[in-house]
Amino acid sequence: MVTHLGESIHRVLIQDDASDNETRVMLDHLPYSCVEVFHAEKNQGFGMAVNTAVSRSDAFYVFVLNSDTEVKSNILPLLCFAFDADPELAAIVPAGNSYDNFDLGRYMLYSGNYIRNYYLRGHAFLIRRDVFLAIGGFDPIFGRGYYEDIDLGRRLDLNGWRFGVHPEAHIYHKKGGSFGDNRRPLSRHNRAVYLSRYPKAQQNILLLTVSCTLIDFDEELIGIMDQIFHDGGYVHWFTPARPSQLTCLQMYNHALNAYSVVRILLRGWKRADRQVTEIWIAPETPFFLRTLLTAWGKWQNLKVLLLKQATK
Repeated sequence: MVTHLGESIHRVLIQDDASDNETRVMLDHLPYSCVEVFHAEKNQGFGMAVNTAVSRSDAFYVFVLNSDTEVKSNILPLLCFAFDADPELAAIVPAGNSYDNFDLGRYMLYSGNYIRNYYLRGHAFLIRRDVFLAIGGFDPIFGRGYYEDIDLGRRLDLNGWRFGVHPEAHIYHKKGGSFGDNRRPLSRHNRAVYLSRYPKAQQNILLLTVSCTLIDFDEELIGIMDQIFHDGGYVHWFTPARPSQLTCLQMYNHALNAYSVVRILLRGWKRADRQVTEIWIAPETPFFLRTLLTAWGKWQNLKVLLLKQATK
C-alpha cells in the first residue's frame, strides 16, 4: 500500500486488533516512517478499530482499508477528484473484484465519474473525516463485523449525503478473509440487526417492461424507485433487450423470459431479505409471464400491479 499510495498519503494508521505476537512484531518493524501502529489489548471488531484509528487522524479525507485488501496502483487522486466535483459526496469506494458481477459501464455517472450506490461496502472507502465523526462512525452494536458498513451507508443517506463507486479505481479484496469459518453466523446475526433497524431495506421489486430505456418511465415512477433505493431496497428490471443505462447499483437488469423471472423469485427461499415484495408489470408484457406472475402473487400474497398502477 505504501509503495503505491505513498505520494498521496500523509500518515498510515494501523489499528492492530489484538493480533498474535508474531503479527505484532512484524508490524512494529515495518520500515516506513509514515506508518504508526497501535496495538489494542482486546479485539473489538472492524468497526470499533476503524473508529479508534479515525479519531487519531487529523486528515480531511480518511482512506479505510480492510486487512484482506491489496492496493496495486495509486487510486487516491481519482477518488479525491470525485469529492472535488461533488460537495454532497461523503464516501467513495474503488471498484475491483467485489464488483465483478456488475457491468459498470451501463450505469449513470455522477459529477466526479462515480456510480451512485445505496449499499456501502466497507472493505475500502475514502470518506470525509468530519462527516464520519459527525454521524458517529461505525455502530459498535455490530461487534466484530458485517453490516456495520451498510448501516453506516444508511445513516449517511438519511443525513442527506451521497456515496458511490468509482469504476476506474480498482482494488483487490479477498472477501471473508478476516473471519474465516465464523463468517456465516456473524453475517446472519448482524443482518438481522440491520434489517430490524431498516425493514424497508427488504424491498425487492420485480419490474417487467417491453421498453428498454429509462426515458420511457414517467417522473412519478422514477421517484418511487428512487425512494426504494434510498430505503436500501432493490429493483429487478426485466427487459427483452439490454437498457443503455441503469440508475444505480441497486437496479439490476435481467432478460425478459420465464427462466430469469423464476430464478429471481426463488432467491428468497433461504433468505427473507431476498424475497420479492411487489411485482410491477407493463401491460405489453407477454401473456405467459403476466399469467405466471399473477398466479405467483396470489400464492405469495404479493401486490401485482400494472405499471400505471405502481404510481398510485
